This record gives sequence, structure tokens and C-alpha cells, in this order.
Amino acid sequence: MGGQQADRGGSEVFKPLAADDPTTVAGYRLAARLGAGGMGKVYLSYTPGGRPVAIKLIRPEFGEDAEFRRRFAQEVRSAQRVQGLFTAPVIDADPDGTQPWLATAYVPGPSLADAVVAHGALPVETVLLLVAGMAEALHVIHGAGIVHRDLKPSNVLLAADGPRVIDFGIAHAADATSLTGSGVTIGTPSFMAPEQAAGQRVTAATDVFALGQVAAYAATGVPAFGEGTGHGVLYRIVHEEPDLSAVPERLTELVTRCLAKDPEVRPTLSEIIGLCQAANAATVLRRPEDWLPGAVSAEITARAAAPAPPQTPPPPTTAPPAAPPAAPPAYSPTVPTAPSTPPPGYGPPPHTAPAAPPAAGVPSGPVAPPAAAAPAPAFAYAPTQGPGAPGYAPPQGPGGPAYPQRPWPGRPDQAGYRPQPPQQPKKGGGRGLVVAVAAVLAFAVAGGATAYVVLKDKDGPTSSNAGGKGSAGTQGSGGTGTGTSTQKPTTAPAPQAATYKDINLTAGYHLTLGDNDVRPQDGEDNNYELSYDTGGYLDAESSGGNLVLLDPGQEGSLEACRAETRFTQNIYVNKLSPGRQVCVTTGTGHLGLVTVKAFSPEDSPSTYLTLDLTVWRNAAPSSSSS
Repeated sequence: MGGQQADRGGSEVFKPLAADDPTTVAGYRLAARLGAGGMGKVYLSYTPGGRPVAIKLIRPEFGEDAEFRRRFAQEVRSAQRVQGLFTAPVIDADPDGTQPWLATAYVPGPSLADAVVAHGALPVETVLLLVAGMAEALHVIHGAGIVHRDLKPSNVLLAADGPRVIDFGIAHAADATSLTGSGVTIGTPSFMAPEQAAGQRVTAATDVFALGQVAAYAATGVPAFGEGTGHGVLYRIVHEEPDLSAVPERLTELVTRCLAKDPEVRPTLSEIIGLCQAANAATVLRRPEDWLPGAVSAEITARAAAPAPPQTPPPPTTAPPAAPPAAPPAYSPTVPTAPSTPPPGYGPPPHTAPAAPPAAGVPSGPVAPPAAAAPAPAFAYAPTQGPGAPGYAPPQGPGGPAYPQRPWPGRPDQAGYRPQPPQQPKKGGGRGLVVAVAAVLAFAVAGGATAYVVLKDKDGPTSSNAGGKGSAGTQGSGGTGTGTSTQKPTTAPAPQAATYKDINLTAGYHLTLGDNDVRPQDGEDNNYELSYDTGGYLDAESSGGNLVLLDPGQEGSLEACRAETRFTQNIYVNKLSPGRQVCVTTGTGHLGLVTVKAFSPEDSPSTYLTLDLTVWRNAAPSSSSS
């Protein structure tokens, strides 16, 4: 995909929607078309808070390929964890929709390709800052397990505070589809690496080769291996040396080392930043506000003035009678409107969370209609933080802290052990004795056997299923009585909370909330109560178990978890961030509250979540009423 760009050679930054363009994508109302590429089209939209976003709609042909969808979903999940200073974060996506799409933060600035075409080669100082910023972006992208595969000038945006690398990892999904072998080209031959052109294994060093090509293009205005037919360019990349005669001397070593044919001898990203510092004759690169030429900076100002959506309400949920749709209004950057205050109706439609049942002791009465409730956004939007929470600094990124493993105490003696809450003595014991004696006297004439049965039932379980096995509060007691009690159950004591701090739950392991000492145990698929599946999600596998992801800022508690009904069986880790909480209900009647604290750092040999866990045993709504 061409990224957040206008069509090459076009005079308008924001083009009006054409007749074949959609007007909405998954609730995002589209305001203008930004560009198009081999994988689809890019549109401008807004979040409910007014932030402009770029919606990338994948071509229908790719959506029909099952393998493409599988890889695309995998790459999107990885990309959502990339939160670098020089990347455009992925904030929303739907790989499973009729037509897959993803949304990234809109970057007001031209692509490197457009800037060079319009204004020529960039100064050496600008190229050094450009390459250093791209190297930092690749460091974060590679740290998330992604190889870009399609690093080229049109996938590098020039913002006022530095470059932004976009569309990382998406080309990998396109490699899976047969469309790439039937006339659909993904990627630009002029910026491929030799191993990529030859169909060999692609690694992080492949992106380093492309970085060298981008640097040469930015400094000279032409590709290092020339232009022409794709086959001719690919042949030169594999078998010939690049033409670097026009590359400034201060950039020659940097570009030459990046363009080495052998991936093993190319410099690391840290070495590339060091080469930029050496060429700049400074120990630290400083990025001034005017790091771009004046003509390029002027384009940023024009692109920052996002077009105002038309002053119309959102489209109705049902089609109006027989009126032909009006043509979309033309958009022009000459009528700038600050993107922070667009008219309503140009983000995903707000939704109202399901009403929770009132907590015990709260008087019932008239409640406000749903329209009066503050709507919650339909997605978590955090353009510069981690997924879903402001201020997120992903620990899995470079330099993230290593979280120590918790020294776990010993397991309980018996498997499946479930500690029971303390039983309170029944009230009204004296009155019960009087009733029992009266029953004996009343039925003495009818026979002692009947009196015996009455007394036995009086001393037995008080729940409505006393004739069955022991209730959840008396596991293993196994009653055998055949009578049916009509007495109302006594009020259960408030369950006691058990708290476990700093659990490092590794992917492929599970937790059993009923254990006296809850700790990770190997296994992810055997009717466990809570597991971290290697597919990248938390799973409530036990029969009757479920999960609920609480909203950001919603305080987790026993009452909140009992009241919530937004059940799901699994929650992908990329939807979590430090501070988010998950309610867990087990099929055995326990309630748990998971508080996410951190993710495993990038250099960790294992993938795990650090979390706190609070358990209320036998406190689930179904068990407390049985």
C-alpha cells in the first residue's frame, strides 16, 4: 500500500471520494481519499475525539485468500505492539471483516518519494537525520518480531519532528497469496535486497539493505540500481554493484556498507546510527525544528489542515425511501479546518455498555435512559502509547526492564484441592430446637420413624438440593438424603479475597484459581481455568468459564465482576496494556480479577505477562445461589 499519500502527481492532497469508494468502513466515516497502492486504498477519517486517522482498506481479491487473511491477522497483532517514536502506530483493525482494513495515526507530511519528486534530492544533514530516525524505527519493528520487507521512499513519511516508517510487515501477508504471481506486484523492485529478489530467506538484514537504497535515493534523487523494467532492476541488484557516483562523500561509507550483497556483513542498526553520528561530526544527533528544507516543511503545513467533514448527521441505520444518494462534496486543502474539532458523526459510532444488574443493597428506581449515559468509544485509541491505555511505555521495547520470576511456594498435597470459606454458625438454634421437639411430640402417635426423618432433614443441608451431593460450600460431603427441603438458604458469608502478586504467566502455561498457592503450570489446553495460549491470547477453557475485559478506568472488584455480563472465551494480549483488568469466572464457581502489570521485555527468551491476581473462591453468581 502506498501509505497516507495523495496519488503521485496529483495536485490535491485530499481527494474527494469517487463513486466506487465506500462512505464508511466499520463505523469510520470516510472524509477523503489519501492514496492507493498494490494492496488497496487509503482514506482519511476521524476518531470520535477529532484525531485524524488513515484507514487502509485491503483489496477484495486479497480478502478472498484464506492464507492472506491468516498472515494479515498475525502481522496486525504484532504491529499493534509497535510503539516507536518514528512509526505510525496501528490503532484499530479488522482482519476478519468482509474486506480487511486497518487504521493508523494520520501523519501530516509528504512521503519521501513525493518530496524528492517535487523538490529534488535532500541535503546531507537531512539525510543523516532521516536515516538515523529510520534505524530507530526498524529497531522497534524488529523487536516486535517483524521484518518490514517493503521499506521504500513511499513508506517513509516526513513529519515536522522526524520521519515515520509505515506499512511494516504487511507485505509478508501479501507474499502468501497467488495474486503476487498473476500480475499483482507488491513491493518496488528498485528497493529490494538481493536475497529477496532471489526468493531466499528474508531477515532483518533485508531491511538494512533497503535502508541503504532509501538513503541513496534521498541524497541523489535516483535509485542506486537505476530504473527500468522490474526484471532488469532485480538482475542488477543480485549481480551488479550500485552506482554511487552521485552520493555525497560523507554518506558513501554508510550507503556502501548497507548495500553489501552478503547479509552477514551489513551493519547493525546501532552501527548505522553510529555512522550517522560520525558523518555529522557530533557524538549525538540533534534534530532541529527545521530539519527539512523549507519547501518540504511548507507541505507539512498544508497537509496538517485536514478537510472538514460535511455538516450532516451520521447515515441512518435503515435506508431512506427511494431518494438517490447525493454526490460526495469536494474536499479542498484551501479550506483548512483544525482536525481537533470536526463535526460529530465522523468516527466509529459510540456504543453503550450493557446495563449491569444493581448491586445488593442499592435501592431500585427509575434510571436514566441509555441515550443519557456517557457513550464509550467503540475502540481503544492511543496513537503514541501502548494498546488501549494513555501513557503506555511497552516493556517489550528496547531497554525494557526484565521482570524477575516469582519464587513460588509449594503445591497443596492433593490435586484439585479447593479451600473452603469459613462456615458461620446458624442463627436461631434455640428456636430450631423447640420446633424439633414440637415435631417429635406432634408425630409421636404416628410413629417414631416419621419424627426421625424430620429431625434428620433439620440437621442436613439447608439448600434446595439437599437430596443431592454436597453443595459448593461443602465439596466432598456427599449427602444421600432423599427428602426435599423447603427452607430458604441462609445468607452466605462474604467471600474472602486471596491475592497473588507479580505472577509471570508464560505463554503455554495456565493458572488454577482453586489452588491454595496459585502459580503457573505447564499446559494450555486441558479444560484449565485460565491459560495463556501460545496463539497470543488469554483463554477461559473450563466448562462454564468466561472472561470479561473491563473498560479503561473501570475499577475491578467482586461486585463489578459479579455484575458484568460481557462474556468472552478469550482475550488477545494485544488488547491489553498495563493497568487493564480482566474478570475471570471459572466453571468450578470461583471468581478472579487479573490486573496486567507488564509484558516480557524484548530480550527475554520467553513470552510472558506479569500480573496480579485476586481470587474469591466459590463466589461466582451461579455458585453463590446454589
